[in-house]
Amino acid sequence: MAIHGDGGEYKDLVVFLAAAGVVVPLFNRLKISPVLGFLAAGVLLGPDGLARLADTAPWLSWLTISDAAQIRSLSELGVAFLLFMIGLELSWERLRAMRRLVFGLGLTQVAACTVALAAVFVFMGQPLVSAAVLGMGLALSSTAVVMPVMAERGRIKTTAGRATFSILLAQDLAVAPILITVTVLAALAVGGVGRDDFDPAVLGPALLTLIPAAIGLALLVVLGRLVLRPMFRSVARAKARGQGQEMFIAASLLVVVGAGVAAQAAGLSMSLGALIAGLLLAETEFRREVEISIEPFKGLLLGVFFVGVGISLDLDAVAADPVAVFGLAALLTLLKAGLIFGMARLWGLNNRTAIETALVLGPAGEFAFVILGAGLVEGIASPAFTQTVLIAATISIFTIPLMALIADRLLQRVAPAMPELPPEALEVPSATSGQVLIVGFGRVGRLVGEMLTEHGQAFLAIDANPATVAKGRAEGANVFYGDAGRAEMLVRCGIDTARAMVVTMDAPTKVDEVVMATRSLRPDLILIARARDHKHAARLYALGVTDAVPETTEASLQLAENTLVDLGVPMGLVLASIHERRDAFRRIFQEAMPGNEHARLPRALHSTLRR
Repeated sequence: MAIHGDGGEYKDLVVFLAAAGVVVPLFNRLKISPVLGFLAAGVLLGPDGLARLADTAPWLSWLTISDAAQIRSLSELGVAFLLFMIGLELSWERLRAMRRLVFGLGLTQVAACTVALAAVFVFMGQPLVSAAVLGMGLALSSTAVVMPVMAERGRIKTTAGRATFSILLAQDLAVAPILITVTVLAALAVGGVGRDDFDPAVLGPALLTLIPAAIGLALLVVLGRLVLRPMFRSVARAKARGQGQEMFIAASLLVVVGAGVAAQAAGLSMSLGALIAGLLLAETEFRREVEISIEPFKGLLLGVFFVGVGISLDLDAVAADPVAVFGLAALLTLLKAGLIFGMARLWGLNNRTAIETALVLGPAGEFAFVILGAGLVEGIASPAFTQTVLIAATISIFTIPLMALIADRLLQRVAPAMPELPPEALEVPSATSGQVLIVGFGRVGRLVGEMLTEHGQAFLAIDANPATVAKGRAEGANVFYGDAGRAEMLVRCGIDTARAMVVTMDAPTKVDEVVMATRSLRPDLILIARARDHKHAARLYALGVTDAVPETTEASLQLAENTLVDLGVPMGLVLASIHERRDAFRRIFQEAMPGNEHARLPRALHSTLRR
């Protein structure tokens, strides 16, 4: 068997990586969403792009993706990873804080848009079941495009940004029920997609078809609860012994792909299995570390997904009937935007917020391709008409940055019609909003946490020892596994909104690493660090800590003080000598501060000054 080939089998992979490395950075430089870069790359590299010129210039075939089916197979993993990350980010606290907009406005929007769009498709001659699937697919918006566009415009923390996030979160929650509903509708449909109604007598058998899926779902949840935490503890122990981050990445990939495959075997979608796995892992102490491990793969595989969407854009079909395609894209966008605007006003948002939210959420989303693809597989959606709808949905996704620009122009002319909702109805809680971060949760860190709790101060702790984390969580503490020396871990744990950080580890090099990572992200944060001795404390002050506590120095001074007093040396002489030593150390610390900031007296050696 031949081992070496001509490299052609890897051509599509090389072309995709080239697009990710060239086209997407170019879009970033132009301040355009990278998702649109992947979509544009898919159109350019697909059969309707450069491949059309390959007959006259054969070398162009090396710049095109020839196996679109392989790309689409990989794109399923991209959607699975997206849903897995959504599951990891969900929490009861977040849902409870935003319940008014998530379960009120968000779910109302999904229901109303589904009904309205389904009615439009029935009016266009589609069967009721097919129209329902089309309506559900197009009722959702694009989380992957809208949120980056809002972030680029600095609108995430505004009222409109929070309302948009809440609606997108409700749509993400609705994906799993919609996919299950598609399965039920497939069983209910009688006579294929050509029938306009279904026979109610088959409702019972249709629901019975969900029994294997329900059993598979229950097994997935039970096995996940039993297996996930022990598995990751084992991997974390191996990592602690120096066996590398790659084992954690491999375990994370195994969970996503394994849960997806298990869900498929049970008759569910891979995306639903990944979402459940994310929800289960969100309850564990390994949540933050898994998020960091998965993030690069999610972005790259989502890029594959959008490249696949761009490849599937049939430009010949657009050219054959541009009025129908662009008209359908405009119709679904305007209809959704109008409905979202009306419901946003109904739920108390003012004109400005309602307009911006409605415009960015009007176009279709990436889950349209998942849901409508499921409808095609189940045989309840007309292939020809569904393909036209998917082309229209793709075109509408391209318009999201334009819709955001239109919203900017309109907001300059529209005054608020009524007061905003109260902040608590819109707040998107951060992982550690207003909390104190404790790095290291051994004996020292646990005592610091107990003192903070005693005085009503919330905290989140990070530790790289899985046994320490397990013990802390067993005691009810808010502890996560991870390496706080990595900036991405600190970001995941909410350093942007933390009130202070206490570094309690007894490894000086690691303490320095955490301090440097923290200061690179939050120069203004109150940062107290445990130091080995006065030399280490001076180094920490040079790195920018607010206070450093040299454990051996202070313990030595207190031991010396007690010894001298017990030996009969006059108290006044002892305290004077102790104060002289503390003053000497204090001068060392002041000189080590950046900019030689003597105005702020270090508090590391204040403990006995007031005796």
